[in-house]
Amino acid sequence: MSNNEKTEDQSGTKAASIVPASLSESRPQTGDGMKRAAAKEQIEKFYYQLTDGCGRENCENAHCASSPTFILRDQERNTLALKAVELFRNKADLCGVQPSKVARAAKPAQASSSSQGTSPCEPSTSACTTPVKPVVSFMKPSSSSSSLSEKSASMASVQYLTEEKIKELVDECEGSKSWSKFIRLIGATFNNPESLSISFLMQPEGSGQTKHSKDTNTKKFDEDKDVDEKEDFIDIQSKHKNNQTAIEQLNLSEDDVSVDIASVRRAFDALMNIPDLPFIPALTNALTYLAKGVHIDLKFNPLILKQNPQLLNVFVIVMELPCLSSPEFIERAFPDFCKALCKLPLSGQCKLAKVWAKFGADWVRERVQSLHQLITVRIVNNEGRWGRGYHINDDADIASATRVMKILYYASIYGGERDSEKTIAEEKSINDDDENLQDMLQLQGAVGHSEPKELRHQKEDPYAQQLNAYSIDCRKPLVPYEEFINELLNEYLDVETDYKYKDDTDDTKISFMNHSYILTTASKFTLMYFDNRVRMFNERRSSILQTIVHGLPPIPYLRLQVRRDHLIDDALVALEMTAMDNPQDLKKQLFIEFDGEQGLDEGGVSKEFFQLVIEEIFNIDFGMFVYNEEQNVFWFNPTSFENDGQFTLIGIMLGLAIYNSTIVDVHFPAVVYRKLMGKKGTFEDLKEVDTTLAKSLQELMDYTEDDIDEVFMQTFQIGYKDVFGSSLTHDLKENGNQINVTQQNKKEFTTLYADFILNKSIQKQFRAFKRGFQMVVNESPLKTLFKPEEIELLVCGSKEFDFSALEQATEYDAGFTADHRTIKHFWEVVHEFTEEQKRKLLQFTTGTDKVPVGGLSKLKLIIARNGPDSERYS
Repeated sequence: MSNNEKTEDQSGTKAASIVPASLSESRPQTGDGMKRAAAKEQIEKFYYQLTDGCGRENCENAHCASSPTFILRDQERNTLALKAVELFRNKADLCGVQPSKVARAAKPAQASSSSQGTSPCEPSTSACTTPVKPVVSFMKPSSSSSSLSEKSASMASVQYLTEEKIKELVDECEGSKSWSKFIRLIGATFNNPESLSISFLMQPEGSGQTKHSKDTNTKKFDEDKDVDEKEDFIDIQSKHKNNQTAIEQLNLSEDDVSVDIASVRRAFDALMNIPDLPFIPALTNALTYLAKGVHIDLKFNPLILKQNPQLLNVFVIVMELPCLSSPEFIERAFPDFCKALCKLPLSGQCKLAKVWAKFGADWVRERVQSLHQLITVRIVNNEGRWGRGYHINDDADIASATRVMKILYYASIYGGERDSEKTIAEEKSINDDDENLQDMLQLQGAVGHSEPKELRHQKEDPYAQQLNAYSIDCRKPLVPYEEFINELLNEYLDVETDYKYKDDTDDTKISFMNHSYILTTASKFTLMYFDNRVRMFNERRSSILQTIVHGLPPIPYLRLQVRRDHLIDDALVALEMTAMDNPQDLKKQLFIEFDGEQGLDEGGVSKEFFQLVIEEIFNIDFGMFVYNEEQNVFWFNPTSFENDGQFTLIGIMLGLAIYNSTIVDVHFPAVVYRKLMGKKGTFEDLKEVDTTLAKSLQELMDYTEDDIDEVFMQTFQIGYKDVFGSSLTHDLKENGNQINVTQQNKKEFTTLYADFILNKSIQKQFRAFKRGFQMVVNESPLKTLFKPEEIELLVCGSKEFDFSALEQATEYDAGFTADHRTIKHFWEVVHEFTEEQKRKLLQFTTGTDKVPVGGLSKLKLIIARNGPDSERYS
């Protein structure tokens, strides 16, 4: 399709979606939004019927593109859109794969059709001669007698698919060299949620036959007998009741659906082996109508899933289609399907996550890639629209695809390697106690200054709560977290717009801050920076209001005045007074003043302050931390003489560094950041703290001979040294010195050993450290946005010195350009620098030798000429 045709198609679709005011005479005057949505849907059906047709060969509907007598074949899209509105206003016939009600006057024609060998799944000629609207709704009809008659006929025409039927029909169509019958069956089934929901059902063991083995999937009125409509209705209801009974016999768990997944996949494999895939257009159209109908049903009937639990089967079956990422689906059916899926209640989406978690990593990865493709296509196709007036947050297709990806994200976590329920319960108990103590201390500290503010903790994700599956508890998900990130989306992300939408409940808009799995660390850092600045502004405004109302002295900033020769004492004392007096002041913007030095802190002074404080605090002579030369990391000294307050103040310093977006030279192992997020250290983390000990314990675990107690001569009593080198012992279990390590208890030994080193031996020091850290960041989105390894990146910065990225991001002024000879020589020299020289250059130009989150391309470096050219060198 050319660009002009595509433009006409888009504008034509838009025109066909508009319901004119004059149409109010053509529908009941209910004022219900559902009526308007249904009218819009019908107009779109007329439009696609005029543009794409119904898929039937020799269709006799003159208003269908599939009809040989169709006279609007060469018309423009906009003309066809207007024609669609006219057909709707005149209540014209709409092609349908199956009639919603079979007229008795059509019996002779139907009988004739049957006598000519028409398959039960093939719509009769008369059905095409008298087009009717397809059945696409799960909404309950009214209880009137007329509705009963309509429902009877509607259910009598319901079709459904089985693996056997598809293979038989494929063989039949291959033999006849005509796929029209097969195309009609695909269109009829995938157009109707009721048909699709009872397709490919599992069977109880020992049933002897499949539920659809008999050729009864299309119920017809008996053409030779005068059967009462009500009797047919009762018969079909009995059929559905038998289906439900069979499903109950399967003894399915709450995490299962009644779809035979293996059968679905075999059937779809058979479909994809058909030459030229002639059914794709009909399948695309059918799924578009299906998605729109289900979307309306879910929107206006929130209880529909309770009334029809098998509705989930529709989503399970469609997500098995191998052609989800084909261009036809990406452009039309898939976006509408995602919108319908997003309308499922939370319980339904979480059940789908549990079901999909069982399908394995490859299955989840393929669906994630399809969603990425949909998002990318939408961004590229609308590249010229993104700006101040229209943002990616406003695109309904991108929003729905991102929300569907969230279900797959939690499916990946739910099916991954998670911590044991016992470990999670222990951690939750400890974290709850810590949070309660934290809240009490902060509220007590605020008393006397103003009315204590209610602390606004970040809300937990409802998906994580419902599934009891948190990313922090899953070290190895089915699909790595990095594969959920969409790089192109991050390039077009507008932070201010995204932050503004974070509390918006409009389904057509989205805040990616609430879907952080799709964001890069750099984007999340920018969002948190924005959130922190807003919080600082609110604290500043609150301080001014308190001055006006209560007459308190204005304290708009967290201002620390320190002496260089008493840096640690002055800083820690000032922070301690602030923490005791009013902890909320820690959330104000930090300003540093060095005693006797003039200057305004625009960020550089704060960077120098943090650098000097960190160097002194982590001096091993201080005795608060021990240094591991092999790992180049610091660890808490379990025998430190410093009180809890000192570790609390260090935690405050680390929190302030993150809160004020300052990178510091802290060498903690990654397990420290996991513990700050509420996790316990485990044997897997031990190698980050003490590689030698971790290797020794791993050798013990790998030893399989029965003489393990003689070879290792290890008991449940361990030894370690304090800061002065004195030897100490600790029993991992009661009377541990009398319990030898054996093959049976070696795993328990290594678990207890790691728990002692990483948790119990430093429990007092670390809880004080964490308390200080949380004083600053407890209301920040830090925990909801970042994973532990990303927090380490926030604190320490990136380790990649990509000066090529810095060169590309550098700006020039005062006569210099990127092509200037001096600039070219400058970068030639820089690229030849050693890593140490590059660090010094960063230190000289930015005030720190650390690489910011997102790499050197995030630095704003400007090189300007200082005066005109001269022959002088100085």
